[in-house]
Amino acid sequence: MTDPFVLEGKSYRSRLIVGTGKYRDFTETKRAVDASGAEIVTVAVRRVNITDPSKENLLDVLDPAHYTILPNTAGCYTAEDAVRTARLAREAGVGKLVKLEVIGDQKTLFPDVPATIAAAQVLVKEGFVVLPYINDDPIAAKKLEEIGCAAVMPLAAPIGSGLGIRNPYNIRIILEQSRVPVIVDAGVGTASDAAVAMELGCDAVLMNTAIAGAKDPILMAEAMRQAVEAGRKAFLAGRIERKLYATASSPIEGLLG
Repeated sequence: MTDPFVLEGKSYRSRLIVGTGKYRDFTETKRAVDASGAEIVTVAVRRVNITDPSKENLLDVLDPAHYTILPNTAGCYTAEDAVRTARLAREAGVGKLVKLEVIGDQKTLFPDVPATIAAAQVLVKEGFVVLPYINDDPIAAKKLEEIGCAAVMPLAAPIGSGLGIRNPYNIRIILEQSRVPVIVDAGVGTASDAAVAMELGCDAVLMNTAIAGAKDPILMAEAMRQAVEAGRKAFLAGRIERKLYATASSPIEGLLG
């Protein structure tokens, strides 16, 4: 790996993280994850079974030996509920990595930032590797990094909206100030949105609905994989300067006279 994505000391080839909800069944989930090339998959503990081996279990098709399972506290509306859900996942043997999500209201699904900070403080002290979902707020991102979170995950747009990155300037500020990975989470709608996030310099992109809700989830998963790879390469290559007027692409000196 010449350009690995490093999270808490572990290197990954893929910079695409995918969710596992909203698919028709676990078989389609597995096919989409495989097509995406993702090595980290996030699972909503309250919605998808990963804790009861006596029932249909997502971990039967997504082997933790081959994927990093990222438990998600989706559906939690208080810091206490989020902490309890994270502890449940760890007790089930999934590990100490957790995507922290504390929702502020049911209509917008925007994060409750004070509650997220409060939950992060508890979880970090308990040894969790915390990846918090937040607004595209540089101040919140800095506070969570200072608490000890392993990454920050600003939204591109509201969850499931498919609007793409609405405020690239705030994302750029977060990128400039952060010393931990910045992972764009929520609001991606199509491949070009993922490419834009990577071209800005984000370390990774997390998505679920954009793939699971597509007419052909498997094909969209493949498109997202390619978009993330292309966006990362474009960022590393360095785009040309934006100019108001044209610049000839071929030299003109010495052609006349």
